[in-house]
Amino acid sequence: MAKVLCVLYDDPKDGYPASYARDDLPVIDHYPGGQTTPTPHGTDFTPGQLLGSVSGELGLRTFLESRGHTLVVTSDKDGAGSVFDRELVDADIVISQPFWPAYLTPERIAAAKNLKLAVTAGIGSDHVDLDAAVAHGLTVAEVTYSNSISVAEHVVMMTLALVRNYLPSHRTVLDGGWDIADCVARSYDLEGMQVGTVAAGRIGLAVLRRLAPFDVGLHYTDRHRLPAELEQELNLSWHGSAAEMVPHCDVVTINAPLHPETEGLFDDKLISTMKRGAYLINTARALIVDRDAIGRALRSGQLAGYAGDVWYPQPAPADHPWRTVPHQGMTPHISGSSLSAQARYAAGTREILESWFDGTPIPDEYLIVRGGALAGTGAHSYAVNG
Repeated sequence: MAKVLCVLYDDPKDGYPASYARDDLPVIDHYPGGQTTPTPHGTDFTPGQLLGSVSGELGLRTFLESRGHTLVVTSDKDGAGSVFDRELVDADIVISQPFWPAYLTPERIAAAKNLKLAVTAGIGSDHVDLDAAVAHGLTVAEVTYSNSISVAEHVVMMTLALVRNYLPSHRTVLDGGWDIADCVARSYDLEGMQVGTVAAGRIGLAVLRRLAPFDVGLHYTDRHRLPAELEQELNLSWHGSAAEMVPHCDVVTINAPLHPETEGLFDDKLISTMKRGAYLINTARALIVDRDAIGRALRSGQLAGYAGDVWYPQPAPADHPWRTVPHQGMTPHISGSSLSAQARYAAGTREILESWFDGTPIPDEYLIVRGGALAGTGAHSYAVNG
């Protein structure tokens, strides 16, 4: 029987919810492009529940224990002597979310002698050292597409919030003011701006589709160029690299996975080539940008705003400089963890576990690493060293 170690974020400060703002969720059975939503043999939760926190347990306990497996759930993942480190030693499977990542470093993977499977409840498996996973023959899987649209919606929200200066204007209301001139002095229309995405996969393409009705110019760069008919449909301008694209854009949104080719991409040099007063949105991974270069660009006015929900490390320390830089619209890592998304990635996690325990193939779209190599979605999206 397997020991499953699940690392989830803490429950709400006032306790696990006894009720919710809404009574139900819209029923979605497929994603754009036709891929079906997760189809496990069963679930033990109600869609719309808070599943991503400790008490939610991703709805897995009944399923796992009915099969004789052991489930350990914790939020304690960092620092010497963490529950995660203590329990990892003999764990067979580790599950965590990008929003509260259990960092599977080479050292942790080497110490986890029984570890065979690492599952990301959501999308984005860079908190697993993929080189080490390949070297140790681990299987790494994630619930591809489960929260891609959730993140795309967050990108659109943050884009509008920055361009229209929404957050400071809302703060004026909370503070009892009515300072219209102060609010609108940094407020612009998105209409007519040039918007570009670094990567046009599931999230990046969804962002482009959602921004097209705003009558903006749309740009993208990606390792894989989109079909010509799709470029024509959305009137997209393709660029061979981020360096070629960003000088043309008023808004740049980062939707690429973190791997050696993207780490540190947005440094002082690249940001200096952007339009003065451009906006940068990052819901991908924090290490794709240079943390301190962002602060310098915001203070100098090279960037008019920066928003995102990805930090390094996560959770971000209280003194993280992005908390206090000017003209930022940062949130905790929440874009892909809406209650709607949680229902999908919890179901997808169970689907992966059912396949694993039943000895049936994990769907290719969920695979990142298998058999000592990148596989499935991982082969398309990631790169490893060596």
